[in-house]
Amino acid sequence: MLLESIITCPQCGHAHSETMPTEACQFFYECIGCQTVLRPLKGDCCVFCSYGSVVCPPVQQQRGCCSVISQSHTND
Repeated sequence: MLLESIITCPQCGHAHSETMPTEACQFFYECIGCQTVLRPLKGDCCVFCSYGSVVCPPVQQQRGCCSVISQSHTND
């Protein structure tokens, strides 16, 4: 399982490597470059799934995601 993901801000393009939590999803992330607070895109469970280079650990382990109770996440 990969725990490092590079989050890229859609507003300013700033990219920063972050360590993902292993047992929970991260719903908010403040961009270091422009201070925009990122939230997951519709259909994604967390900021790593929406803006990261690697999806969150629960999705990597095919356990679904914290915010998606009755749906499972599929990789395209």
